[in-house]
Amino acid sequence: MQLKVEPYLQQQEKWLQKCKVIMAQYDADSIVVYQAYRPEIGHFAAEYGYFGGEFKLSRMTWIKPNFLWMMYRSGWGRKEGQEVTLAIRIKRSAFDWILSQAVPSKHIPELYENQAAWSRAVKRSDVRLQWDPDHGPSGNRLERRAIQLGLQREAALKYSREWIVSIEDISEFVVEQRQNLGEKNQEAFLTPSESVYEVSDPETVKRLQG
Repeated sequence: MQLKVEPYLQQQEKWLQKCKVIMAQYDADSIVVYQAYRPEIGHFAAEYGYFGGEFKLSRMTWIKPNFLWMMYRSGWGRKEGQEVTLAIRIKRSAFDWILSQAVPSKHIPELYENQAAWSRAVKRSDVRLQWDPDHGPSGNRLERRAIQLGLQREAALKYSREWIVSIEDISEFVVEQRQNLGEKNQEAFLTPSESVYEVSDPETVKRLQG
């Protein structure tokens, strides 16, 4: 497996426990995001290195850079239609562009003077932003907020092919760690190595923290 992993207990000690923060595995050129699909879509993407086949560009596709947030939403790969977990490495420049275009999925008075101004921003943008309560390995709700980003139209098209560096099916790893959740030896429980993703553009930071 290409994905770098570490013992969860060691990582937990370093992670921020509060506030809105982008947790991710990344390097100078790329960042990993997660999605979960039914086998027909997930296996195609892992085999060919892009999204095609039964993948529908007509629907908004949501990406999550936080592994445990993905596990909470997919029920650790047990929810119907989310059995295949993918670790998609995309260009970091593309992720920064996604963040710069993101519009919150609900009106935030601190960012938009009124509902109409927010609605206009929504219509212009191909990217939606949501902050949701992050969750621990067992599904316990945390004070920290996790980000997910919805892509549609041109952004979804570029994401599905142009921005991808690699796609890895990590479903076996998900099953292994799901089993480790119930083990008495918690040190056996591994999660992908993640750290805070720093955003440098002031306008993007303002919108993300709004």
